[in-house]
Amino acid sequence: MRSLDRQVTETAALHVKNGTAAGWAPILEVTNLKQHFPIKKGIIRRTQAYVLAVDGVSFSVNAGETLGLVGESGCGKSTVARTVLRLIEPTAGEIKVDGHDITHLSKAQLRPYRREMQIIFQDPFSSLNPRMTAADIVGEPLVVHRLARAEERIARVRALFEQVGLTGSQMKSFPHEFSGGQRQRISIARALALNPKLIVADEPVSALDVSIQAQVINLMMDLQQEKGLSYLFIAHGLAVVEHISHRVAVMYLGKIVEYAEKRELFVKPLHPYTEALLAAVPVPNPKLRRPRKHVGGDVPSPVNPPSGCAFHTRCPQAMARCRAETPPLLEVAPRHWVACHLHQAS
Repeated sequence: MRSLDRQVTETAALHVKNGTAAGWAPILEVTNLKQHFPIKKGIIRRTQAYVLAVDGVSFSVNAGETLGLVGESGCGKSTVARTVLRLIEPTAGEIKVDGHDITHLSKAQLRPYRREMQIIFQDPFSSLNPRMTAADIVGEPLVVHRLARAEERIARVRALFEQVGLTGSQMKSFPHEFSGGQRQRISIARALALNPKLIVADEPVSALDVSIQAQVINLMMDLQQEKGLSYLFIAHGLAVVEHISHRVAVMYLGKIVEYAEKRELFVKPLHPYTEALLAAVPVPNPKLRRPRKHVGGDVPSPVNPPSGCAFHTRCPQAMARCRAETPPLLEVAPRHWVACHLHQAS
């Protein structure tokens, strides 16, 4: 059995050796990523402890695919999103974009890579400047990177509006004049302005009505097929992730506990936490009953996580070994990794 850290490194080396064949070239590679926030107290603001928001996460996103990242609130999903984009500096680990290590690049060195990766935020209202028109918001990345003059910029913004299902007549409107779904379309258009290869979508539909969620998800899938985009798609709901993702990573308390192809994970989940998440998804047919996986208790504090497996305090199948040993994330089946002693040899 291989650890995921080792698999990410081996896969990257194989891609370098064999070239970057379509569908296999990794756009984003993250290895052992950590984000620990200090807790400072006292007059001299001495560090007393750390919030282990992300604690050793590894994954990759290939060209033209969507990796779904799911978990409960507070598990570290959004922190992963902001860290891989270098919006916040990582505590440790390695981040590669198109094979280039960007972990320790300065702001000036990082600037070319900013064009390759963009983000769609969760709240489509607070992420848009209320004092700017929709056209100015979508065109701002072109101004910042000096990619188009006034007339050309207007033409490109108009084309972006049409791509995301908006009209040119709406370009002079302000964010408060749009509905929630339309505002998220503006956010998508802004993310597309620089023709990125990777888009990090941080719960882009959680603030929208269910019918609007479907429209936005279908739009993102159409754009992916048309432009060959790669997505790191972060969400609470497994139903949304199942619809859009090719592979899925499940996070719990700052760590990935299961990582597999979408069909494999939904048909044969191995980690008790993944099983509980799947059992909580509503079944649209009232005649069908899904077996309940009871998970008691609350998520432990990331300031003082439990010893051993972090999930053992809530796991109905916990053993003595789970309380003492931290399970590594190992490949227990082809392209299926899990961090659980139930599926690993002693």
